[in-house]
Amino acid sequence: MNPLDSRKQLLIAESELNRAHLAQEWQTMAGTAHALAEQARTIRSLASATAALVTGLAALRFKKPVPADTKPSRFQNLLKGAGLISNLWQMFRPATRKQRDIN
Repeated sequence: MNPLDSRKQLLIAESELNRAHLAQEWQTMAGTAHALAEQARTIRSLASATAALVTGLAALRFKKPVPADTKPSRFQNLLKGAGLISNLWQMFRPATRKQRDIN
């Protein structure tokens, strides 16, 4: 075997090792991305539930009649905004895998 053929064989073997290593790193990265996506879904559902709860509590709160010229407080505006965001999110959020399977 001449030196060029042996060098070619070594380069081929190194290329195969690099390919296997890249495939392993890709699988690890994909697994990490999947885990992060699951955590994001959990956080998203908790945030949505919290916003709905806060909005519900604000709606049940006793309200005094307010004169027409009085501006609502910042807290009331914040609660209204959270309720609006929660309602919009519920209407436009992407369907989960379970919901898509049912439909």
